[in-house]
Amino acid sequence: QVQLVESGGGSVQAGGSLRLSCATSGLPFSSLFMGWFRQVPGKEREGVAAISPIGGRTYYADSVKGRFTISQDSAKNTLYLQMDLLKPEDSAMYYCAADFRPGPGTWQQSGRWVSWGQGTQVPVSS
Repeated sequence: QVQLVESGGGSVQAGGSLRLSCATSGLPFSSLFMGWFRQVPGKEREGVAAISPIGGRTYYADSVKGRFTISQDSAKNTLYLQMDLLKPEDSAMYYCAADFRPGPGTWQQSGRWVSWGQGTQVPVSS
C-alpha cells in the first residue's frame, strides 16, 4: 500500500507561484506512475499533470501547459508540482495520486489511479 502526503498549499495571488510536494512511502517510488489532480466542489476531479517512471516522460492538461511543471526526486521519494502564473481558476483542492501501471493510458481519468493523498488547498485570489 502506497501512502501519499501532500504539502505546500496555501493562499496566493494571481500571477504568483507555488510548489506542491507529495511525500510517498510504502513502495519503490521509481516504479510508480505519479500524478496531480485537482477538484473544486461540485465538479469532477481533474487530471493536471503526470509523470511516468519510464524515462520521466511528463503529461499535462491543456489548461496548465506552460505554467505547471511536474517533477520528482527519487532519492527523497517525493513528487512536486511547480505552479507558476497562477490564475483564480486554478483554485482547487490538489491531490497527489499513484498507480502501479507504468503507461499513461487514460491518466486524466481519476478511476485509473489506485492511491490518493488527502489533498492540499490552493486558493488563488484575483
